[in-house]
Amino acid sequence: MPLDPQIVTVMEAVAALGLPPNNEVSPEQARINGKMRPRAPGPRVANVEDRTIPGPACEIPVRIYTPEGTGPFPGLAWFHGGGWVVGDLDTADGVARQLCAGANCVVVSVDYRLAPETKFPGAVDDCYAATQWLAANAASVNVDPRRIATGGDSAGGNLSAAVSLMSRDRGGCDLAFQLLVYPVTERNFDNVSYTDNGQGYSLTRDGMIWFWDHYLASDADATNPYAAPIHAGDLSGLPPALVITAEYDPLRDEGEAFADKLAAAGVPTVCTRYDGMIHGFFGMAATVDKAKDAVAQATGCLREAFSGAPVAR
Repeated sequence: MPLDPQIVTVMEAVAALGLPPNNEVSPEQARINGKMRPRAPGPRVANVEDRTIPGPACEIPVRIYTPEGTGPFPGLAWFHGGGWVVGDLDTADGVARQLCAGANCVVVSVDYRLAPETKFPGAVDDCYAATQWLAANAASVNVDPRRIATGGDSAGGNLSAAVSLMSRDRGGCDLAFQLLVYPVTERNFDNVSYTDNGQGYSLTRDGMIWFWDHYLASDADATNPYAAPIHAGDLSGLPPALVITAEYDPLRDEGEAFADKLAAAGVPTVCTRYDGMIHGFFGMAATVDKAKDAVAQATGCLREAFSGAPVAR
């Protein structure tokens, strides 16, 4: 279907800012520019706390969102997008609030180390450590350690999938769910969605090449399952998943291929493509109706997973 008119309005507003593409500036400037993009505030929640937790190389800043109620609540470790190069707790704030209020869960938003200053596997190591910290310290943040999920958008979806693999492989905490919003799952710039959507729809092919070049320490890392989860030889035993994709997103096909591979491995998986949408739409719930629908689907699936209800295929 054509681009959704509400998405066109958003794209016009972003274009009016006159910001250059990320791949034409330094990572430092890309981070500054990213903060200039409009983001609607999320809903009020009962409490928001900034703190640091132990990491594999340094302290990891996190922002902890607690919903109304008495708890103990389910917990969600949330990893922001931004191609492993940009993004932080502030750019993730609106979505984290939406998930906290909508799923009635504590959200621990993780400010993992960014590339190129920290190459793979720094970011995923931080996210795994934060997830394990949440499980080990659940009582201190009013969380039920039996009901913990991971999630993220774009590069954050990549990190969520990788953390699920790590948790299985390393005997980490049992995860109830993985929420993968247009996840990066492989370094492949030549599939149909890259060919069709690699220019003109916010995220570009050149931009993704730039992100991958900054993230990976070597070409060999491109097939490491913790960097590119679709290359995992065995996806069985992973937590149930919701994979959300967008029609006009170069990452569409790799997200859907990963969902197919999860399902084939026996992982309860729901994959939903939102037609007329572009990469990044999940954070536009304040102005885009289909973004509201996607957030409602995500929070609904989280509530079901936390209650022990099976994920419909």
